[in-house]
Amino acid sequence: MSPTGESSAAVAADFVLRGASELVTMNAPPAEGLGAIAGGALAARYGVIVWVGREADLAQAVDLALDGIDADAEGHCVLPGFVDAHTHVPFAGSRAAEYGERLAGSSYGEILARSGGINVTVAATRRASEEELARLSSARYDSMLRHGTTTAEVKSGYGLTVADEAKQLRAAATPHALRRELTFLGAHLVPPEYAGHADDYVRLVCDEMIPACAPLARWCDVFCDEGAFTVEQARRVLSAGAAAALGLRIHADELARSGGSMLAAELGCASADHLMHATGEEIAAMKAAGVVAVLLPGTSYTLGVPFAPARAFLEAGVTVALASDFNPGSCNCENLQLMISLACQGMKLTPDEALYAATVGGAAALRRDDVGNLAVGKRCDFSVLVAESRTELPYHFGVNLVSDVVVGGRVVVRAGSVCRGSSAPEPTAVCARDAPPEAGGSR
Repeated sequence: MSPTGESSAAVAADFVLRGASELVTMNAPPAEGLGAIAGGALAARYGVIVWVGREADLAQAVDLALDGIDADAEGHCVLPGFVDAHTHVPFAGSRAAEYGERLAGSSYGEILARSGGINVTVAATRRASEEELARLSSARYDSMLRHGTTTAEVKSGYGLTVADEAKQLRAAATPHALRRELTFLGAHLVPPEYAGHADDYVRLVCDEMIPACAPLARWCDVFCDEGAFTVEQARRVLSAGAAAALGLRIHADELARSGGSMLAAELGCASADHLMHATGEEIAAMKAAGVVAVLLPGTSYTLGVPFAPARAFLEAGVTVALASDFNPGSCNCENLQLMISLACQGMKLTPDEALYAATVGGAAALRRDDVGNLAVGKRCDFSVLVAESRTELPYHFGVNLVSDVVVGGRVVVRAGSVCRGSSAPEPTAVCARDAPPEAGGSR
């Protein structure tokens, strides 16, 4: 109360951040400076932001609880947590030898034809226990957090049986501070035991896998491309996913112009991903349907193939997201900071466009309006850099420029180390059904 007995206008908070050189809110587009506030500060209560503004106004605007957290960015840049909208985390085994084969001249298709490639990962993942997959996933989630990712989409797709796909999804939901969106990707590839009988495998996916896995996931994905699934097969999978109340995503136009992105537009998928072979026709269709283009520069880098036409998507008004595509074969990297740098170099995005795509764009691809930017009502998820300016991220590449990470108003990474003490959030298995509902083909 004020001395006159009138109620104070200050908002109650249990977390305050001060001391930022710049608070990059992402509340304005790249052309308008991303809503960066020099000397900015924020406050949160129960993990949700309640105030954002200049630190000079903080004391008058915010009433911090006596036992609240008062965090100091110590003159460093603060960014929203990255939203990685395309990852393949729960797998077992390594394909490092395959990387060397590709450098020696073998193509992805040649390696796959001799039972290499994804088949190696499928075999290792089937052998692994659920507990082992959960342990591997948790370690990878730790790495994501340390590099500033606070929300990630996580796919299955290396089990390719009813039991093993469900095992992957349960392992992916292991308790962890990282926010997750789980995706069923049983139609990743035709497994060896169904070679030459792809339609029979699609029938298994639609009739048995999706009913078993839908309660464990929020999304349904399919790899619609050369050597994977045809447009008609992909349509059957996604239609079955939609009937099971799953939102829709699609791997499209990665290896060839497959028709996958046109199918995404037809079905109103939340995203079409990869898109290295997308042309003006596909781009126009995605724009008209509101499909987000999830671009994966790390895959182009690893495979030594052209980058997706990011500038064409942006110029057409398509929302672009940057993601890691973390997987054992074509991009074994969970660091979105590196993807931002690769997008600037290989896709010719500006630093601010790349940052926007890795935060706001990722949130759009997941149809989430509670993460990706720092505004009142949003989750209090952010990272503190070891730099004064956001422009250091693409410029000073190959190192981790994140020192501290906060998820839901609690410190989960301090000085580059994941917190295991009382400052970390209570472990929660973030499953699909907790997420905001998806529009256009989902519940």
